[in-house]
Amino acid sequence: MRGGRILHPGLAGALATLGHTDVVLVTDAGFPIPKDAHRVDLALTRGHLDVRTILRVLLEEVFVEEVHLATEVRTHHPRLYGDVQDLFTGSGATFHGTTHEHLIEHWAPRAKVVVRSGSFEPWANFALVASTAPFEWFADDDVTILPEYVERRRLIAEGVRPELG
Repeated sequence: MRGGRILHPGLAGALATLGHTDVVLVTDAGFPIPKDAHRVDLALTRGHLDVRTILRVLLEEVFVEEVHLATEVRTHHPRLYGDVQDLFTGSGATFHGTTHEHLIEHWAPRAKVVVRSGSFEPWANFALVASTAPFEWFADDDVTILPEYVERRRLIAEGVRPELG
């Protein structure tokens, strides 16, 4: 048994396949998941497992460089927006606004893994773009650190809270 780690074999296995720029889409219970998607269904009952819990656990397992979410969440569901900001504070991830339709049409087909939550909340859908470990990846002294990794390291070190632009 894996103490303190993801126990769900389907989710653990799916996350192990991720590479840089692969997408994990975390959705509410009603999101239209493509029929051919690698779906990990964690919806047990209404609200369980909720999207916040899933995001929190994923952040312990996956480096995330971008989070794509519906822009409306900021004004139409500010509690969820604030909770997600709190979860990603200091992670180095940046927020990118999009439309719900774009999440369905662009991000869902692109996702390597779709994780369905039991959340019954509007705008609780998040496309997470995987990164590499920003400190470990450029650890050798003779390797030039790419500017985006310098920035990601800064966001982590300063505990920056992400904002939609």
